[in-house]
Amino acid sequence: MLPSIKIKKSLGQHFLRDDAVSSQIVNLLTDESLIGTVVEVGPGRGSLTDLLVCKAIANLYLVEVDRELIPYLKKRYPQLNGRIIAADFLALSLTEQFQGARLTIIGNFPYNISSQILFKILDNRYVVNEVVGMVQKEVAQRIAAKPGSKVYGMLSLFLQAFYTIEYHFTVPLHLFLPPPKVDSAVITMHRNGVAKLPCDEQLFFQIVKSGFQQRRKKLQNALRAFNISNISCPDLLSKRAEELSVAEFVTLTNALGAGR
Repeated sequence: MLPSIKIKKSLGQHFLRDDAVSSQIVNLLTDESLIGTVVEVGPGRGSLTDLLVCKAIANLYLVEVDRELIPYLKKRYPQLNGRIIAADFLALSLTEQFQGARLTIIGNFPYNISSQILFKILDNRYVVNEVVGMVQKEVAQRIAAKPGSKVYGMLSLFLQAFYTIEYHFTVPLHLFLPPPKVDSAVITMHRNGVAKLPCDEQLFFQIVKSGFQQRRKKLQNALRAFNISNISCPDLLSKRAEELSVAEFVTLTNALGAGR
């Protein structure tokens, strides 16, 4: 029996109620992830957890911010004793909590903080190897978008600098309780082997942010705060931020860095 617990809009709770979709999501985990540490963010009533506990995962943890769900989760999954964490994922120190282990993050991410979760993963890219997540369809389209797309943005570029991203399938809104206002989509992210960008990363992030904050302007105007005179790639400055790939932003960063 599911617990009689009030669904909290403030936590962005929309519980998936389709077992076939849950199975599709869990089956996206790689064999490599199963022998490591898997962290489910926002297990809720266990639509994914039921399937995760049946897999031979070496170390499975649940992170749930809704304190009312913790007793239910502990009772339903006694095999996870000591690995059900009552915490806000955004406030959790992943390196301290999991002692530097390489992590796989999975979850039906709360819609109101899905972008924040992805930025948190970006900040922890040195320990997060793999992500299987369900987010709003528009967020999934954005982070998987290629240069030149109108939905390609700062989050797309930052994540694609360090992860290979794949959009897998769309999940219609009627499969949730309560139904959200938009469709959802499932994406995977796998570390691409880039430990560090071949440029000044701090300057790279500054340039990308400045470019996309004024995305309608060409970079020669959006980056006026930087020393762009006499740099070696004026062709890149004649474009808008949404037209540049990660590699092109790296080239631009090195050119601007050389002019400092």
